[in-house]
Amino acid sequence: MYTDLARTEELFILNEVKNATCHPGDCFMCKKLFIAATGQHCGKTTINLSLMHLALQRYDRVCYMKPLGPKCQEFNGVIADKDAVLMARVFGQEDRIALMSPLVLGKGATRRFLDGELYREWAAEKILSACRELEAQCDLLLIEGAGHGGVGSVVGLNNAEMAKMLDAPVVMVAGGGIGNVVDSVRLNLALYDQEGVSVRMLLVNKLIAEKRQSSLAYLEKYFGPKGIKVCGAFDYSPVLANPTLQNLSKLLDHPLQGDLSKRQRIIHNIHLGAASSQKVIDHLQDSTLLITTSSRDELLVTLSSLYNIPAYHRQIAGIVIPGHTPVSAITQRIIDDSGIPYIRIEQTTAEVFTTLTAHVSKISAEDTEKISLVTSQAEQVIDFNAIEHIL
Repeated sequence: MYTDLARTEELFILNEVKNATCHPGDCFMCKKLFIAATGQHCGKTTINLSLMHLALQRYDRVCYMKPLGPKCQEFNGVIADKDAVLMARVFGQEDRIALMSPLVLGKGATRRFLDGELYREWAAEKILSACRELEAQCDLLLIEGAGHGGVGSVVGLNNAEMAKMLDAPVVMVAGGGIGNVVDSVRLNLALYDQEGVSVRMLLVNKLIAEKRQSSLAYLEKYFGPKGIKVCGAFDYSPVLANPTLQNLSKLLDHPLQGDLSKRQRIIHNIHLGAASSQKVIDHLQDSTLLITTSSRDELLVTLSSLYNIPAYHRQIAGIVIPGHTPVSAITQRIIDDSGIPYIRIEQTTAEVFTTLTAHVSKISAEDTEKISLVTSQAEQVIDFNAIEHIL
């Protein structure tokens, strides 16, 4: 459950890690891996879910931590990073959440560091304390960096500095392509080189399927001589990239209504229902979400009537109904009787369309179908033997 963060305003939120101890024998046995990224939206969450799943097939005790969390929520009475909460929920490690997310930046934290109210050594000890405790509990510890290499610099603990402090080999995740991968990786490598940290592997994600082998071959040609192993991860997939009805309901902060058994349905296309009803229907694509203002009774009735026809059910995923004008009683009854999933929201059509089309879908713990697909595909596409080799 997301918390009202007003009570954390101008505070640096820290989850106290108590009695952190590290038994030398246990800590020596624990392997660590730092998962970095070239930036946002390259699929690092998908990779973390995959590595955790694959590691659990080989190790009895696998832990995860995100040392510095820039995006927080309340979970089980603890303020924690959202990615740490996701991993805790998916892999049943809720009792470790305070250790998994030891340092969360609340509103005003940046200013407090720059003003000298908070300092690096204090933050570093909190992270080290949590890491020592997890090392004592685990055979393998996966450590997720935040964003691109420079995130955390204001604290004095960017990703490169964090990896050095925690003494963990680095795997860097990048999006697909060739030139853009080389450029983005080189930009990030400068920070790791500055800290004397070795990036040992590049995991290339969101590859174009038909170009997969050639892209990896060229990247290996470039990075291989620099001592960086190149491995492929997932091919680009709309199923993984696109949001579900439930995701969009959360995004708009309005409840999904109609047939709630369809809340995990993945939206592949978003259309604006501005044309005539016939043209809107003619241009439907696979699993389309229609944005149709509340005054378009004829289109709302048409979509609801077609929804349960098999040929159209595949195309019509649901409706978002914006607008301040009430939906007429008879139209509302037809919508409800059809069971078509819909979200009613009193915003303008333009506001809703902009919000939905600008959204980048992130996996949540409720996305059980996506998570199951990720973990099953991970066994086929990710070379965990190569990852173990760099440990």
